[in-house]
Amino acid sequence: MTTLGRVGSKGTVVLVRLAAALSGLVLALGGAVAAAPAAHASPQACFCTVLERHPQADPEVAEHACLTGAPGTEEALRSCYGQLRRDHVPAVIAFGACRRAPQEEW
Repeated sequence: MTTLGRVGSKGTVVLVRLAAALSGLVLALGGAVAAAPAAHASPQACFCTVLERHPQADPEVAEHACLTGAPGTEEALRSCYGQLRRDHVPAVIAFGACRRAPQEEW
């Protein structure tokens, strides 16, 4: 029984370490994915996202917000998001659309 207890302890330690390593990897990759620019980023992609996912949005507000987010700075994205939220675009849609607003660099 003592040997079994030791194997269980070592096995538990190995599993805990493995879980910790995998958790760290998932967090690291998740952070990289969250920080990565959206595929096919452009003000037009932002605009289309807003109108496709929330047809009640005012097209003029969506256009202005997406053009405001085009520089891609934190301030521009916050402004884009704020404008869309004031037009009652749901937060998830506004966030996703504004992430698509920055111009791609060629």
